[in-house]
Amino acid sequence: MASSSRVVRRSVAVTAAVLAAAVATATPASAQRPVPTTDVRLIAFNDFHGNLEPPSGSSGRITLSNGTTVDAGGAAYLATHVKQLEAQVRNSVLLSAGDNVGASPLTSALFHDEPTIDFLNEIGVRASVVGNHEFDEGYRELQRMQFGGCHPTDGCQYENSFRGAKFPFLGSNVYFDNGVPALLPFTVQVSGGVPIGVIGATLEDLPTVVTPTAIEGLKFGDEVEAINRTSGWLDRLGIKAQVVLLHQGDNTGGGGPDDCKVTPGPATQIAKGVSASVDAIFTGHSHQQYNCVINDPKGNPRPVIQGSSFGRLLSVVDLKIDTRTRDVVRSATKAHNEIVTRDVTPDPAVQKLVDKAKTESAPIANRQVGTITADLKAAGAASGESALGDVIADAQLEATAGNNAQIAITNPGGIRADLTYASSPAGEGDGVVTYGEAFTVQPFSNIMQTITLTGANLKNVLEQQWTATTTRILQISSTLHYTYSASAPIGSRVSNITVGGTPVDPNATYRVSVNNFLAAGGDGFTEFTKGTDLTGGPVDLDALTAYLGAHPGIAPPPADRITVVP
Repeated sequence: MASSSRVVRRSVAVTAAVLAAAVATATPASAQRPVPTTDVRLIAFNDFHGNLEPPSGSSGRITLSNGTTVDAGGAAYLATHVKQLEAQVRNSVLLSAGDNVGASPLTSALFHDEPTIDFLNEIGVRASVVGNHEFDEGYRELQRMQFGGCHPTDGCQYENSFRGAKFPFLGSNVYFDNGVPALLPFTVQVSGGVPIGVIGATLEDLPTVVTPTAIEGLKFGDEVEAINRTSGWLDRLGIKAQVVLLHQGDNTGGGGPDDCKVTPGPATQIAKGVSASVDAIFTGHSHQQYNCVINDPKGNPRPVIQGSSFGRLLSVVDLKIDTRTRDVVRSATKAHNEIVTRDVTPDPAVQKLVDKAKTESAPIANRQVGTITADLKAAGAASGESALGDVIADAQLEATAGNNAQIAITNPGGIRADLTYASSPAGEGDGVVTYGEAFTVQPFSNIMQTITLTGANLKNVLEQQWTATTTRILQISSTLHYTYSASAPIGSRVSNITVGGTPVDPNATYRVSVNNFLAAGGDGFTEFTKGTDLTGGPVDLDALTAYLGAHPGIAPPPADRITVVP
């Protein structure tokens, strides 16, 4: 397994390449005549999450500015769109803003996402920042994704060998506990005869969205500090054209792919503080679509862009670079989000790759586990309660009944897709739920745990759904009901909590089932860590499939567990 010294050796090699590129492209001081510019196209995507097949339901559509939708996504279609974009501009560089793997459908996840890495290699990705999901199986597995080798437990199930990624995983703000860099901070891509510095930074709050055991021995630093430090290195090396792959994003209030209806959040804050030497910022993590211009600290405009998720959009930034100064002419920068439509010919090589993964996983993926009468959607009602969230929470409660569980609560981020009634390729309604579809909904293999909380703890958990910057509405079993006021002060929004129809007593104790991510305080729900008398349970996916099998013909439950008042 790669050690810190291996990372350092690789950093030295990259630095040597940087210096060689800088020397090779330098213009003699005696040259006085005007030098023409060169056009370079940067193409990026984010939060692909192993969606090799076209995603279904709302996860496979892009909303336009007028509210209509377009079917989008699928690796073979994405590859075709990449080739079309590259054909338009001779000098093109393909990048990723993180979460390429993890939380993936069974087609990829069954083989520890090796098919997805093969796909990224096939389409020519040149660099990727690490997202939080790159750490789902820990740092050693991330290094295996980078350098190759068979899985230490399952071996090489997909192919006889796994060669790893042909592109570097970047993380300028990822360190070992002793302060040594754990990942490359940057890479340099020479395109159009000029060097372009590509800096990667992931979210500083990554420990709050990953189980603690996955990142033992690692630290995650301030994004702006790390980016600016790395940008300074590039400045001193003469690398004037610089871009950032940032796995952090803002949320939006709607809009189409090229609208900028963001609710200013962490990405906006970071963008405002990042060095003026950086010419464009590709963002991710929040699974939103936006195309914004945010001025750098010197007041110069630069694009800050994100392309939804699951390979449905390609974020394109066209740069014009002065070949004399090797710097970007900011006034000529153009950016847009390209929809990965399905009206193009699928790329044959990628389709072959997808078909192989699909065939290899089919015996497990196609097994029927239950039936539904209508779509069970992951998206919530106005209250934040969702039909699929209700079903999952009820499944977890039933699966932990032997632990004397009275309530089950799950995090919305753990619900990755809809369960759709029309699930067959032809689109006819069949109501059958396969294991592969259930896996796509719950791909993390989180372990159920039942803990004891006081009524006061329970209220505090529900109050933690709101912070100054985020709202995360927990999905709850039918035994729990409450009311909240969105206009009340944070920390005092929840009232009328009942369990089994009885008002909650702050001093009484309640048995509450959650997954191990929440039990460790994930997503900022630190109140769960005060739980006592922990008893283990099944994997969350097993709880869901058992519930689907035991209750055929599940209909969307009424959204009556959470009540909203002014």
